[in-house]
This record gives sequence, structure tokens and C-alpha cells, in this order.
Amino acid sequence: MTTGVHPSAIIDPGAQLGEGVEVGPFSLIGAGVIVGDRTVIGPHVSLQGSATLGDDVRVGHGSLIGCPPQDLKFTDEDTTVAIGDRTIIREYTTIHRGTSATGRTVVGADCYLMTYVHVAHDCVVGDHVTIANGTQMAGHVSIEAHAIISGLVVIHQFVTIGAYAFIGGGTRVAQDIPPYVKAVNKLYGLNSVGMQRAGFTPETLAALKRAYRFVFNSNLNLTEAVARARAELLPMKEVEHFLDFVESSGRGVPV
Repeated sequence: MTTGVHPSAIIDPGAQLGEGVEVGPFSLIGAGVIVGDRTVIGPHVSLQGSATLGDDVRVGHGSLIGCPPQDLKFTDEDTTVAIGDRTIIREYTTIHRGTSATGRTVVGADCYLMTYVHVAHDCVVGDHVTIANGTQMAGHVSIEAHAIISGLVVIHQFVTIGAYAFIGGGTRVAQDIPPYVKAVNKLYGLNSVGMQRAGFTPETLAALKRAYRFVFNSNLNLTEAVARARAELLPMKEVEHFLDFVESSGRGVPV
């Protein structure tokens, strides 16, 4: 399998391109960049810094990956961006490399980042995450696996969004969003449809609904609600993840 690079693309001799890589017109790939096998780089793409792209990644027109972070304290430290296998990055997406705080920005495998998404420095996006058009992430955001972020969402720095959560379009996310829930500027119960499609059992869904009611729809304070849920519900990893998340939230959860 050969590598196909358009004659107008500029590839630094220090870059490493895997087998079957395609690079479109007028794209720039800098020294230190590593591109996995069969990855396709569209036209006018810029890959900078110590960016690593996995196998079978797709990068759309005009996207920039590995740019210096928008952090006034940054002094050109050697930091990285890592993109997982089979992730699709659509047009004009920007993914900045990390700062000295963590050293890296990560987007997992099998993700889908739509047009004009911005992933800031030190963010960590889990596997199978979908982020729709125009969503803007500040620094140090964490998104757990299988979350879905709708379009034009603004995510405050240091926020964590839990696994299988669904964030509605135009939401301003200033606090942590627990796993398995729906949020459109406030919480709207469990993401039941999304979890049913993902194969969650009826027993797991029922247990998560009870845990949600203890935490958000009762007169108990947070400590009492978590203790009551643990005492009354059968042990399940999903329920424990939900309760651990709420209990340990750094920015607090919407109530």
C-alpha cells in the first residue's frame, strides 16, 4: 500500500506518515507529527507540533491540529495532541495541544467531531464521543465515552461531562454533567433513549432512574441521597459510576 501526497502539500522531513496515508492539496504537516496507516488528510489542513493521529482517521478541509494553546502562560513547551483510531474530524475543526499542566490534549477512538468544533488545550475526549457543529470547549474539559454534545454548545473550563450523557443544542455548560443524563441548560432526567439504543438492560435503566430520583428529585441532601441509593439499590457498575461522579464532582452538578 502506497502513500499519496498531493504535489502542493508540504511535508516536513521529520514527519512520519504510515502506509496508505493520503494528503490533500495545500496541506502542511510539521516535524514531529505522526500519522497512522490509511489516514486521510483533506485539503488545506495544518498538522503541527507533536501531533499523533491514529489509523484510519479522517481530517476535513481547513482543520488545524496541534496548534499552540490559547494560554497566556504557554512558553512553547513540548506538548502534544493525540487522536485515536477511526476518528472523523470534519471541516475547520481546531484542536490545540496541551500546556505544561498536563502536557497533552486527547481525542479518543471512533469519535465524530463536526464542522467548526474547537477542542482547547488539555482537554480529554473519550472514545465514541460525538460533538456537533460549532461546539466550543475551553481548556481542561473532560468528556467521557459515548457522550453526545449537540451543536453550538459552550463548555466552561475544567467541566466534566459523564458517559452516555446527552447535551442539547445551544447549552452553556458551566457545571459537571453526570453520566447517563440529558441536559439542556438544566437536567432533564436520564438519556433513556440513547441508553436503550446502546443496549442497556431494562434492569440497569430502572436502577439508574431510582438513583437519579434519590439525587435530584428528593428532599435529601447530596450526602444523604447517595447513601440512600447505595443502601437500597443493587450494586451495579453504572449506578456506582453515577453516584461516584456526583459525589466527587469538582465544579458541582446542576440541581
